[in-house]
Amino acid sequence: MKQQQRKVYKSALAAILLGLIICSPSTSLGWGAGGHMMVAQIAFKRMNPRARAKANELLAIPINPAAVTAQSKNFVASAHWADDLRPFAEFDSFKELHFIDSPFSTGGTTLPVLPTPNIVTALQENVNILKTSTDKNAQAQALRLIIHFVGDIHQPLHCATRVDSSNPEGDRGGNIVSIMVRGTDGKLQKSNLHSYWDGGIGSFPPTGANFRPPPLSQISAAVARTLPGNPATNPDLKLDDPFNFDSWANESFELAKDVAYKGMKNGTKPSTVYKNRATRVVRQRVAWGGYRLAALLNDIWP
Repeated sequence: MKQQQRKVYKSALAAILLGLIICSPSTSLGWGAGGHMMVAQIAFKRMNPRARAKANELLAIPINPAAVTAQSKNFVASAHWADDLRPFAEFDSFKELHFIDSPFSTGGTTLPVLPTPNIVTALQENVNILKTSTDKNAQAQALRLIIHFVGDIHQPLHCATRVDSSNPEGDRGGNIVSIMVRGTDGKLQKSNLHSYWDGGIGSFPPTGANFRPPPLSQISAAVARTLPGNPATNPDLKLDDPFNFDSWANESFELAKDVAYKGMKNGTKPSTVYKNRATRVVRQRVAWGGYRLAALLNDIWP
């Protein structure tokens, strides 16, 4: 009888968790799982043997929520762990750490105060944990967050918000800018500017139902399309300065103003010129995120 009760309890718990995932609002928290996995794969191939070994050791630790962590034990899959936490209320405080919405205005509207904590302060804090903490669980969580946040900070719309008279607090990184894009069926459908960029302008492996990440088999091909034209030898990467998070955020901020928001307002259908330029940008940012993540971890674990 007790065994049967345990089975009923586990089934009920699974149903509750599934319901939370299905009913949770579709807020955009960063590159889709595909984009994050691309960043991680690029990084892992450039990490030195010690950094790889230390990362693998920490990623094997079953930190809370254990059921979620168990689904992403390798470096590439762990890249979407921070987004997998969205159904769990105890991790709600992490949501504001995925971005730094630096405001700008095109019409003279007074700018709101930049909020803290944000992705820059979160990266600083978690790098410090990884460097100095003796708590393996804390280090394991910090590593997972770093892998994810390095990806997020390279997404231009995670580092800017457009302010105007209609949105005096900003448009949440384009989350409330409604645009028209073609779906997989070829038909025009409503989306928002932030989600469009999260998906790599339709060029990244798509996230499945209930935020299911794409299979690993799709990541290598996507990376192969991303790296040409984006070499790690570009001096603007400054790989010898792997903790300059403010600089990374400023790069994304400028790209948001100059590219992501360019001509985009409610109801806009992105032009071919816009899509081509934006695709070049998202591929460069994913490549740079991977290169910089590797440089950061190689510096911590030389």
